[in-house]
Amino acid sequence: MAVATQTRTDVQIQADVVAELKYEPRVQANEIGVVVKDGVVALTGWVDSYGKKYAAEEAAHRVRGVKAVANDIEVRLPLSSERTDADLAAAAVRALEWDALINVEKLDVTVSKGWVTLKGDVEWPFQKDDAERVVRRLTGIKGLTNLLTVKPRVTPTDLKQKIEQALVRTAQDDANRITVEVDGNKVILKGTVRAWAERQEAERAAWAAPGVLSVDNRITVSF
Repeated sequence: MAVATQTRTDVQIQADVVAELKYEPRVQANEIGVVVKDGVVALTGWVDSYGKKYAAEEAAHRVRGVKAVANDIEVRLPLSSERTDADLAAAAVRALEWDALINVEKLDVTVSKGWVTLKGDVEWPFQKDDAERVVRRLTGIKGLTNLLTVKPRVTPTDLKQKIEQALVRTAQDDANRITVEVDGNKVILKGTVRAWAERQEAERAAWAAPGVLSVDNRITVSF
């Protein structure tokens, strides 16, 4: 028998987004307008930092039933936070070097009217995420576009071997019951393990390999 799924109305979603914004300590809900149509949330208003704009977007995405978020919140910096594009570019480079541990010589950091754009190649997915995280929290930025591309230095064969070696180190007795397939940057895990923790550990090992962009975990648990 099919189980009916409850469709949430736009009114319900709007009320929950407003409530989530009030619950989010990084924003002030009265600064932000919320409109919902067919599950798509539009955020309007203005805030005094890019961090608040991003936090509002995150809060909206957390609400059940939200299909997409259009973030039209304007960032109006107070005079005390205004910085020149040159200052912001220098601050972004320092943040990437110190906090994200990225070789900035391989990156292009561009700042135009307070909007930071990151381009270039990184070896690990976490480096792309870290780069956005450290730049996003800089004082004085009005927006951020992350165009970094993950390009691993290892071949698919090397990647497969690295994951298999990691499984031997971490999955212990179940490692020989797991097969690893690599298709470009996608990893497919198959096999049977005796504990849910082993299944999770195998997926963690796959994600930790350089250049992995997706993991399809088909491992089953047999108690």
